[in-house]
Amino acid sequence: MSAPVKIAGVQMEPRIGDVVGNLARCLELLSKAALQGARLIVFPEAALTGYVFESFEEALPVAEMIPGPSTERLGEACRALGVYAVVGMLEKSEDKCFNASVLVGPGGLIGRYRKLHLPYLGVDRFCNHGDLPPVVYDTEVGRIGLCICYDLDFPELTRVLALMGAEIIVAIANWPEGIEFIPGHVLHARARENLVHVVGVNRVGQERGATFFGRSKFVDCLCNTVAEARPYEEDIIYAELDPAASRRKHQVIVPGELEIDMVRDRRPEFYGLLTEPLADRSRIR
Repeated sequence: MSAPVKIAGVQMEPRIGDVVGNLARCLELLSKAALQGARLIVFPEAALTGYVFESFEEALPVAEMIPGPSTERLGEACRALGVYAVVGMLEKSEDKCFNASVLVGPGGLIGRYRKLHLPYLGVDRFCNHGDLPPVVYDTEVGRIGLCICYDLDFPELTRVLALMGAEIIVAIANWPEGIEFIPGHVLHARARENLVHVVGVNRVGQERGATFFGRSKFVDCLCNTVAEARPYEEDIIYAELDPAASRRKHQVIVPGELEIDMVRDRRPEFYGLLTEPLADRSRIR
């Protein structure tokens, strides 16, 4: 893919436990964004289910198999509209529940991601840690890597996605009040350190005492804000991003005098501690 692609970020307010209603709303907004020319349309974390569940037993009935009925409906809509979508949901797998996102396109379900890093918050208190390795999906709209909310606080994941060739990293989220630094700074850091486009889509509304502040944001691979949603309100933001720009890791500022390459200039032979379990925590206290 070499041409810029128009991306939409759908900042919406899901209703907890209302999968039927949330899916209908997603399909409505998917169509609305597609009519504006968006080819990749991104919805928040847990968009189909809501987030602040109070037990595993409450959350599991609204979780679905992947593939399943919701991904089938999303696939039908993407096929009819000729678009791609990333949607957050809860995934049921035997007796486990995962906080998941799915990538769906005109050909149906392309792939899924299970949240690797779980905060002690909302449904993540009861979900299983993701057990699938990171994957970069090669699509007509670019090479897409997926992550969810708290994953952004762990730069190792986005680095791996970048090294796997991701051109667009899609980070769906439920950012509650108190962590406004995520769209303010962290999205920019992940874009800068990897020279990759980062699409961050949050929800809004209140849910069982939690308030979600919105401010979805797209940051391009040169660390520029190219779109930002309103705080605390439903919104859809749009921007064109060029996947090919993310492949240009070698930056020439002054030819022969100032050049950097965020992949070539790494020194991984000194990073071994990153992949080792930290048995002695005293060193970081």
